[in-house]
Amino acid sequence: MPIKQVNPKGWPDPSGFSHVIVGEGKLVAIAGQIGCDPITEELVSDDFAQQSRQALANVLTALEAAGGKAEHLIRLTWYITDRDAFLRHSAIIEDAHREELGGHSPAMSVVVVAGLLEPRAKVQIEATALIKPGVNTKVTKATKVKAKKKKRSSR
Repeated sequence: MPIKQVNPKGWPDPSGFSHVIVGEGKLVAIAGQIGCDPITEELVSDDFAQQSRQALANVLTALEAAGGKAEHLIRLTWYITDRDAFLRHSAIIEDAHREELGGHSPAMSVVVVAGLLEPRAKVQIEATALIKPGVNTKVTKATKVKAKKKKRSSR
C-alpha cells in the first residue's frame, strides 16, 4: 500500500497538511531539527523564517541519509517559541514548505513551547517517515556527499 492521505468524512480539505496518513513500510523517526548549519553547528540566522527553512532542510537531509525522500514523510511536529512570529511569517514558511516538500503534505502539528534547548533557536521540527517496501534504502558514501553539497549550496 502506498502512502495515502485520508480525510474524515464531512471534514473540509486541509490546506498544507493532512489529517491522516496511512501506509506500510519501513518507519523512520527523525529527531527534532533546529535551524542550524549541520557542518558548523551554528544557527543560520536569528530570523524565524530562515530558521524554519533550515530546520526543514535538515529534516530532509536526515531522511535522505535513511534512504527516504520528502514524499515519504507522514508526520511533522513543529515546536515553536513564538506563535506571533509563526503567524507573521506563515506565507514565507508555506513557500519553504512547498519548495522543500514539493507539494507533499504530511500530517502536521504545531506546538508552542516556552523555549528550546538551544536558547536562540525559535523552531524545532521532528518528523516521521514511512518508506514503502521495495524502495532501495541503502545509504552510500555518494548519498552522504550529495547531502553535504546540497546543504552548502542552500546557504
